[in-house]
Amino acid sequence: MSRTLDSVTLPAAVRASLDACANVIVPSTRDELYRLALGPEGGPRFSVDYDVNGTPVTEATVVRGKNGIAVNYPEDYMRRRDPDCMRVADDLPTDKPRYRDVFGAEFAPVKAETLDWLSRQDLVVVPFKAGGLTHGYPSLAICPVNSAFFALTLVDLQGWVTLDEIGPFTPRSILYVAPPFRHTHFDGRQVVVHDRTDTLHEVFAYNLYPGPSAKKGVFSVLLDIGEHEGWVTAHASSVRVTTPYENETVVMHEGASGGGKSEMYQEIRRQEDGRILLGTNVVSNEPYVITLGETSALAPVTDDMTLCHKDLQRGDGKLVVADAEDGWFVRVDNLTEYGQDIAFERACIHPEQPLVFFNIDGTPDSTVLPWEHTLDSNGKRCPNPRVVIPRSQIRHVVSEPADVDVRTFGVRMPACTRANPSYGIMGMTHVVPASLAWLWRLIAPRGDKNPSIGESKAATDKLAHGGMVAEGVGSYWPFSTGTKVAAANLLLQQLVEANRTRYVLTPNQHIGAYKVGFSAEWLTREYLARRGGGRLRQSELVEARCPLFGYTLKEMKIDGQLVRPTFLRPEQQSQVGEEAYDAGAKILTDFFKSELAQFLTDDLDPLGRKIIEVCMRDGSIDEYVDLTPLYL
Repeated sequence: MSRTLDSVTLPAAVRASLDACANVIVPSTRDELYRLALGPEGGPRFSVDYDVNGTPVTEATVVRGKNGIAVNYPEDYMRRRDPDCMRVADDLPTDKPRYRDVFGAEFAPVKAETLDWLSRQDLVVVPFKAGGLTHGYPSLAICPVNSAFFALTLVDLQGWVTLDEIGPFTPRSILYVAPPFRHTHFDGRQVVVHDRTDTLHEVFAYNLYPGPSAKKGVFSVLLDIGEHEGWVTAHASSVRVTTPYENETVVMHEGASGGGKSEMYQEIRRQEDGRILLGTNVVSNEPYVITLGETSALAPVTDDMTLCHKDLQRGDGKLVVADAEDGWFVRVDNLTEYGQDIAFERACIHPEQPLVFFNIDGTPDSTVLPWEHTLDSNGKRCPNPRVVIPRSQIRHVVSEPADVDVRTFGVRMPACTRANPSYGIMGMTHVVPASLAWLWRLIAPRGDKNPSIGESKAATDKLAHGGMVAEGVGSYWPFSTGTKVAAANLLLQQLVEANRTRYVLTPNQHIGAYKVGFSAEWLTREYLARRGGGRLRQSELVEARCPLFGYTLKEMKIDGQLVRPTFLRPEQQSQVGEEAYDAGAKILTDFFKSELAQFLTDDLDPLGRKIIEVCMRDGSIDEYVDLTPLYL
């Protein structure tokens, strides 16, 4: 071990822990790590057990399949990320719960216990680059060897790299995995502790579900580094859209969970006769369909963690992005039977290398099928089945950095009618200046029965009844270890500097009285791509009735076909009207005001203060444009 890790400069306590360990394995190939994940017998079943105060406890099971391993957890609770698992152990600025405040003691003794416990285990140590192989930061993960599937998941997400390829380095982050501490120290709860300095971000994972640590924990590391260096890792997907006329447009889509990030790079769904159902009226049950011939070709650029690294930027007014991951942690709850997504199913069933599946029912030495979801204890399908799939196996994926032409922001909207007014009044496509784009990202509202797993009961109850909760700055706030105002300032700087980017809002689920699902998002993408580099004219826009929505289009024509104007201006729908619209606008505006007040501190960028003050006094769209000119 000492010879293998000589090139890594480690903190003294970590070096001592590894030196005291009887068996440290640094895999030289992914195949070697994959074999470790199958256990000492190589499968076909392997139980990941730990001693908890003299009692063996099974934390996970691993089943060997033809196309990969199926990892499952005995407890329903461990099959999804606990949204309240982050604890911050250091004294650097943070708005997140500090370890000492939650547990009434300092973390240092538990940190020492963790390193001592690891020193008495057989370990697997893997290097990785947080943020991807090109722009990532050299890092290290230390896991018990019987949880090698966790290390495999991490390197599949971040990309396989060896110590020789990295060369001598000092880790920018270290991830430690100590599963039994969940029982011995934290009453069975998932806990992920972040311990930061200016040069090292340590993540202590006291659970074996990789969501809050191998996935979002690395996101936390990148946000922390970006806060130090002045750049952002966006919680966004992006796609290159090529029209039938060969014009290319890159669209980057943000929004709270359920806001349509994954859907942005999905094909428009058609009915059996080839037409597209834009919406169905929830009062009259009247469908509204449009006919669209050839649609644009889609090439995904990023899936979830979008790297906006400073070294990518050229300072020409266009944001340049790259994927922060080499593999995607894809949720497959939407796959319930064969044939629903042929290309993706083929990638899962006939992969180039064996994959890692989570919460999928696996039978030894059989093909692991992405629609065979594990059942929770209530007999229902687990809502969080996942597969880690390499980017290289995603159809038409773009591997080079991309210039963003349009940044869209998606919001789940409830139905709004005269009888039941709500905030579901966003039109199909709204063009906004950077100032309003920033306000929407500060709030990142989650609404209309958001399907995301792992919510607190209070948030779940509120969303189930059409309410809103704020996911916070950039919708990446749940993963940030810093402060909201620092994140807000960075995001404002990014938006203002990208002054050749068009900012657009688009709803999903409902537009006024119409149930639209994600059709509005898909058709907005199609429209914007067909406009391509063509500039919008001010004469083509009309002020939205609610200033928070900026402008809407006077008309939208796609492939020669006009979209019904009431989808652009919901107040003109016969089942909505101005009175219900205004009631919904008040709900939305009041929510914004209540959430924005917390940002008005002395640390806020002066421009940000001016923007928020416009909202607080119910200012007009002209006031927002005066602060940040509208790019058309």
